[in-house]
Amino acid sequence: MAQIQIKLVKSVIDRPERQKRTIKALGLGKIGSTKEVENTPQVAGMVAAVQHLLEVTVL
Repeated sequence: MAQIQIKLVKSVIDRPERQKRTIKALGLGKIGSTKEVENTPQVAGMVAAVQHLLEVTVL
């Protein structure tokens, strides 16, 4: 599978607890933090759930 780079670009403050947990599960913390992950169906689902908070780049 391909690698994707995800970057947190918006704050999780005032977001539902489920979205906060999803961001944490993706390995992101503060705004501007980035992570390279394998694009599996599980990761794609998590990214889709919080896509309004992220910037995604296919590597």
